[in-house]
Amino acid sequence: MVKVLRLDTPVTSRDHTYITGRSISFPTKRVYGGQIIAQSVMAASKTVDPDRLPNSVHGYFITAGDINQDVLFDVENLRDGRSFSSRRVNVTQRDGAILTVIASFQKQGQTGVSFADPMPADVPAPDTLASARDLMAPYADTSSFADYYVHQSPFDIRHVGGTVMLTADAASAHEDSGRQLVWMRASGRVDAPQVMHRALLALGCDQIMMEPVIRRAGLSFITPGMSYASIDHSMWWYEDIDINDWHLYVQDTPVAAHGRGLATAKVYSTDGTLVAAMAQEAMVRVPAGVLEKDAGGRSGADAQ
Repeated sequence: MVKVLRLDTPVTSRDHTYITGRSISFPTKRVYGGQIIAQSVMAASKTVDPDRLPNSVHGYFITAGDINQDVLFDVENLRDGRSFSSRRVNVTQRDGAILTVIASFQKQGQTGVSFADPMPADVPAPDTLASARDLMAPYADTSSFADYYVHQSPFDIRHVGGTVMLTADAASAHEDSGRQLVWMRASGRVDAPQVMHRALLALGCDQIMMEPVIRRAGLSFITPGMSYASIDHSMWWYEDIDINDWHLYVQDTPVAAHGRGLATAKVYSTDGTLVAAMAQEAMVRVPAGVLEKDAGGRSGADAQ
């Protein structure tokens, strides 16, 4: 994954820098959204001073990409101020645009207001929880997604409580809640600059960002006929990241309507520091008859 994020040698013309990249394998046979966001961060980082690290990224997914084609990153220099650098990244393939990103980079060492929500108390330690790799192992021979989590995912993912990868969360749906806690870290050892660690956090979060919406709706990722895709993604970094260490994702979803759901996450290091925050809107569509209205007017899933 690190090799894919390093991209090719940049070529600059006026205010634009052009960089080519490739894609990792993914079960959908389309370019993985987390990968393309992370690559955009890395592409933009090649055009700013080394003492400026990404502080935010906002991406809008336009169409699915083809993993068999190279990806072109067109980085436009919008502004270099005293504290921040702004870049626009247009990501294209042969058939047109697949993603547009605005990224901001901040000069390090600045001070100002400082506060943060505390990390939830009494969260089970990650080594006491089952990994997604272990949960998916029995299905790896029959499911491409299970095989991905077992053999290809660059992250060790451990849910506090049940996962919605395999079955709906009836209790959360009944309580009208999408809140979930997930531990995650890199599966292997990453020895790379800080910008790479921040990009990898952007990549990793995309593997679980949609789950609160699925959870609160009473669905699972194996709900028959369900289709889903990221629409846009925003992320903010507040502290340095070590992707080799565990991070706790505190996730929720405040609203879903018109086939779209909004998910949020706060990311904590093991010492309780809030290091990043993110939000993602996704399209989630389910065939007629799968969803029903309960007496409270809330959507829930029929029995799987």
